[in-house]
Amino acid sequence: MLPPMSRAPQPPRLAVLASGGGSNLQALIDAHDRGDLPCPVALVICSKSTAGALDRARRHDIPAFVVGRREADPTGRILELLREHAIDVVVLAGWLRLVELPLLDAYPGKVVNIHPGPLPRFGGKGMYGVHVHEAVLAAGVAWSGPTVHLVDPRYDEGPILAHVEVPVEAEDSPESLQQRVLRAEHQLLWRVIRDTFCPPP
Repeated sequence: MLPPMSRAPQPPRLAVLASGGGSNLQALIDAHDRGDLPCPVALVICSKSTAGALDRARRHDIPAFVVGRREADPTGRILELLREHAIDVVVLAGWLRLVELPLLDAYPGKVVNIHPGPLPRFGGKGMYGVHVHEAVLAAGVAWSGPTVHLVDPRYDEGPILAHVEVPVEAEDSPESLQQRVLRAEHQLLWRVIRDTFCPPP
C-alpha cells in the first residue's frame, strides 16, 4: 500500500487593513494575480465606509468589512473577522489607527505596516500621508522612501524589515514626492511580504 500523500503547505493568507484609497492593496492583489506573490489577500478591513479600498476588494471578490471607531470593541471585531477568515498575516496599508495589544498578541511577528518615509526620523503620531513628505522637504534631506516594519504598540517603532531610497528632487512639492514614494511602495510591499512570510521554495 502506498503511503498517503502529504498535502503541500498552503501560502499564508493576508488581511489588509486600510483607511484610504487602497493602492497598496491593489499592488498586493496584482502581484498575487501575476504569480509574483504566493500569499492571497483573503480579507480587507477598512476604518471608514468611504475608503476606496472597499471598492477594490469588492471588484476582486475579496471579503471586505468596515470596522469604525463607533464599534463597541473595534479590536475585538477585527480579531473576530481575522479568525473567521483564517488569516495568517495582517498588513497595514494606510491604516490610520493605532493597533492595540490584543491584536498584536494574537499575531506575534505577523503584523506589518508600510510607512511612506524613512524611520525612525519621519515617524510617530501624526506622521502619515502628505504630512510625512512635508516633513521630509522641510528637513532638507536628499533621500526619502518607504519603510516596511513589524508593528509594535507604538506608532512606527517596530523592527524594520526593508527600506527603499527615493531621491528628493529640488523642484519637489509634497505631492510630487508623495507620488514617487507611492510608486516605490507598490514595488516594495509585496516583495517584503513574499520574502518574509512566503518565500519561494
